[in-house]
Amino acid sequence: MARVKLPPSIGQRRLGAELRRMRERAELSATRAGELFGATQSRISNIEAGGYAVSAERVRALARLYDCADEQFIEALARMTGGRTRGWWEEYREILPSDALDLAELEHHAETLRIASALHIPGLLQTREHARAVMNDAVPSMTSEEVEHRVSHRLKRQSTVHGEPPTPLTVIIHEAALRMGFGGPSVSGRQLRRLIDQGEETHLNMLVIPFGAGAFPSAGHGIVQFCAENARLDTIQLDTDHGSVFLDGETQLSKYRMVLDRMEACALNPSQSRDLIVRIQREM
Repeated sequence: MARVKLPPSIGQRRLGAELRRMRERAELSATRAGELFGATQSRISNIEAGGYAVSAERVRALARLYDCADEQFIEALARMTGGRTRGWWEEYREILPSDALDLAELEHHAETLRIASALHIPGLLQTREHARAVMNDAVPSMTSEEVEHRVSHRLKRQSTVHGEPPTPLTVIIHEAALRMGFGGPSVSGRQLRRLIDQGEETHLNMLVIPFGAGAFPSAGHGIVQFCAENARLDTIQLDTDHGSVFLDGETQLSKYRMVLDRMEACALNPSQSRDLIVRIQREM
């Protein structure tokens, strides 16, 4: 039986995109780059699309060809060629949309995470019951089997922040998300109790924006910053009604880092945030 070739992972696509940006900054066409590199234009294009595996040495060679002098950035790219193995999320490839797999991969490889959410408890911190209640309210509606696949995937993603070693996580949650009441009082109460317990973990920095803080930037959608070992390789995810949108342009990264900084500035400190969560939980 012929082996089915998997589509490029988001890590492979990002590596290719960075090589393309490097080439464009050098003002070389793909055809000219291929001539200088001893490859065809189609080979260069396939590398840049993430469809052709490239070794660490070839990444370094392309960087020299493109006159890139940022050694730390080049080495971070070189490391992306070897460590991006297919993970547990591949078992969901024929079950869930591709952006769900991309999300799990980005979380798995992130050095640190920063998440902001106004109306939902972030998926990495949800209980099974809460996650199921959220999925049951999705539009369009999902079958019970689809819901359980989504819930299973979400809970497996949580190994990122609860595994060994855990990925450091900063979560910025608005008070509205704490009071939404998904699943009713008992489910919401247990979810808030989980947040209180998680807030005690040293790798998790939980910050709450209270209603009294007033307006704050980007209140309409969730934002995740996946922090790489080199800041130029960070990724931003926007959580929308039609799925995840991933951004990695320099201007986009700069904008959303600033948005998240401003949201953090609006939030209570961790101790005050915990006190507010406890108060809301007692009101359930």
